[in-house]
Amino acid sequence: MNSPPPAAYGVYQLAILGDIDAVERQILADTLREMIADFELELGTDVNLLDAATVGDRDPRVAFAAAYFAAGGNADIGAVGSLISASMPIIPTIAASGSFAQVPAMLQAANGLKRRLDDPKMVELASALLECVGLLHRQRRVFVSYRRTEARAAAVQLHDLLSARGFDVFLDTHRIRPGDPFQDVLWHRLVDSDVLVMLDTPTYFESRWTREEIGRARAKDIQVLRVVWPAHTPSRMTDLSETLHLDSADLKDPDGPIVENKVYAIALQVERLRSRSISARYMAITGKLRADVEKIGGTIEAIGAHRAISVRLFDGRRFWAYPVVGVPTAETLNDIAVKARMADQLETPVLVYDHIGIHAAWGNHLSWLDNEIKSVRALKVAEAGWRLAGWEPEA
Repeated sequence: MNSPPPAAYGVYQLAILGDIDAVERQILADTLREMIADFELELGTDVNLLDAATVGDRDPRVAFAAAYFAAGGNADIGAVGSLISASMPIIPTIAASGSFAQVPAMLQAANGLKRRLDDPKMVELASALLECVGLLHRQRRVFVSYRRTEARAAAVQLHDLLSARGFDVFLDTHRIRPGDPFQDVLWHRLVDSDVLVMLDTPTYFESRWTREEIGRARAKDIQVLRVVWPAHTPSRMTDLSETLHLDSADLKDPDGPIVENKVYAIALQVERLRSRSISARYMAITGKLRADVEKIGGTIEAIGAHRAISVRLFDGRRFWAYPVVGVPTAETLNDIAVKARMADQLETPVLVYDHIGIHAAWGNHLSWLDNEIKSVRALKVAEAGWRLAGWEPEA
């Protein structure tokens, strides 16, 4: 297997290219710094930020992504060409008033991103970059928790807005098919969500189901954004949640919809909380795995690109574990197999996940995938201790 890259290269590499001024570059750098801090990573040490002059010196073994700021010219086009030849991901981005016709010809085939006026810190672009290097999910899932009698219009409004911004939004009136076991589907979707948006209305905690939604979200380290209705004193049960208070002028009717500037603020806060949620859940899985490995005399040697964990067992054998947040799928297994192959890992990679809350039928499906797909193995983190004691990594 290849030796790890020098520490100077960091664990992840990002590049900012194109027509971008010093102020914009600093804004994006500051947003990236804030978001990766949730993973206990530092910009300049763990995550390197490159430009056209330094991108040619990047380590090809380190996860990489670039953003290209297009404004009609061909700035840094030589560096772009080299990256395209190396099959590196580049996200073309234009100003809110710009046109994708400004993107250089060699990047026209790439999916681009238009920066929005209501996102001055470029949170959406920072998230897209971190997704490319594996720090954030490509899936973007949100769960809206509310009382139908008090916040239905606002809930539907958030569903539509967040869906338009690329989120997969769970709303009970929209996403459960007739005949499906309601609560089983609801809990399954909750554990696969990044953020729970809680519409905190006066009778929210009078429902057993909404109380359970908050409790389960907390137990799974899912971040909660509490949106407090006007003149309502929120429960102390959710005091540690991120909170956004509404004034009476922020609601067009008692149950919504919410005025435009406020609902956009909610959407941006969801984007930020998503980073924290994924970080916390990754760390919960990694911490449990580390504890169980050490109990049986093994060690966690390193955590590299794509958060792959080098596990050394008590007898000296090693395998690479890939922690997965949420519900694994066949696509997840394929993604891990590809990443392991690109990293020249000789051992069969191991998908590690938290199975608590996953629907029983889906759990059976995962067991079937584990038996049938030999390029990746699966491990429930709750069973890591006793499974690893007799583990036999496959070549």
